[in-house]
Amino acid sequence: MGAVRPVIGVIGCSKPLEGEIATTVKARYLDAVANHADAIPLIVPSFSRASDVSAIVGRLDAILLTGSTSNISPHHFGSDAGREPFDAQRDETSIALVHAAQSANIPIIGICRGLQEINVALGGTLADHRDADEVSVEHHAPADVSLEEMFNHFHEVDVAPGSLLSNITGSQNLSVNSVHFQTIARLGDGLRIEATAPDNAIEAISSRDGHSIFAVQWHPEWRPETRPHDLAIWRHIGNLARASLAQAR
Repeated sequence: MGAVRPVIGVIGCSKPLEGEIATTVKARYLDAVANHADAIPLIVPSFSRASDVSAIVGRLDAILLTGSTSNISPHHFGSDAGREPFDAQRDETSIALVHAAQSANIPIIGICRGLQEINVALGGTLADHRDADEVSVEHHAPADVSLEEMFNHFHEVDVAPGSLLSNITGSQNLSVNSVHFQTIARLGDGLRIEATAPDNAIEAISSRDGHSIFAVQWHPEWRPETRPHDLAIWRHIGNLARASLAQAR
């Protein structure tokens, strides 16, 4: 009998489907968890009953907060500025998941929107690149391009020396695919910066303890076979979940 694989809860988005609201997750996130993190993905639905989140987290070995086409509603970080589409149910669920996972001492992983959710849940704020007077780095491809072109929109990031990301990837400079409008303005409590873009946009974060939170602003789940540093990130995610499982047994 093989080793027990950890279970990673993958948050879903609330979206209309066939005339009603459904919880959806892009298959590429589930595939990456299964194939590159060597873990079992389990979809966590977005819903407004935050009181149930602790019970869900208690059955998981890690949480993955994915990217999404929606933005976080600005009232969660004390702002009046923000642009649709929003996903109120996901906002409530993701923030509750971060707090519940911290209480349960299980790892929290964020990708794109997920990085932003972690930051907001921990008291940080966001900005929108579209509100800037000047933009020196384009963080989002044009809206009318194909999906292939969208996720092949790359820019360079500088990895902090001696950081967790530096240890994971073995590099101080990465080329990452960038598909986002919101970005971190004020860093949340207990977080540290792992990487930045040339315009100083924060591209990766972790918890100061080095193991309970890890998040990137780009999309390592999009065809990671073509990028060794993204494969290394998924192996790290799997290792975090396995360590969490071993601690719980």
